[in-house]
Amino acid sequence: MESDGESDLETLIRTMRPCLVPEVFVFLNLHNNDELPGEIFQKSVFTFKEKEGNTFVLPRPIVERLGYQYEYPCRMITLEVHSSLSAVGFLAVILRHLADQGVSCNVASGFFHDHLFVPDGEEENVMELLKILSESVGDSSEEDSVEEEELEESDLQEESEN
Repeated sequence: MESDGESDLETLIRTMRPCLVPEVFVFLNLHNNDELPGEIFQKSVFTFKEKEGNTFVLPRPIVERLGYQYEYPCRMITLEVHSSLSAVGFLAVILRHLADQGVSCNVASGFFHDHLFVPDGEEENVMELLKILSESVGDSSEEDSVEEEELEESDLQEESEN
């Protein structure tokens, strides 16, 4: 199995390829001693065991049908770039970008991809913010290259004039 993911920060940002999942998800917390319907395990897109209980992220209709209380109705955005588990700064850059715009975000990292959970109703705004961030990486490096070339040309002109 291919397990090496991308670890270069600029490449990760430029090629993140955010994909909006159509369902609305919710966070559900159940105590460790609760008897759980099998459907919770089967349909959960993310599960985490904490000392206070188990956290599940599930499609909202399933949780509502089962009659559980939930929090944080959200949309899942999968970053389709295969990011390395040891990549440094990828999520920090994204979360800072979203925080600067006042957007709440919870994150789950899988073996291949990172998944952003953003408030239901904010997903289109977040998709646009991620697009802007992704495009800014390519733009800044192109601008830097142009500036470097202009500096080199002006240095060459000064040398030839002297």
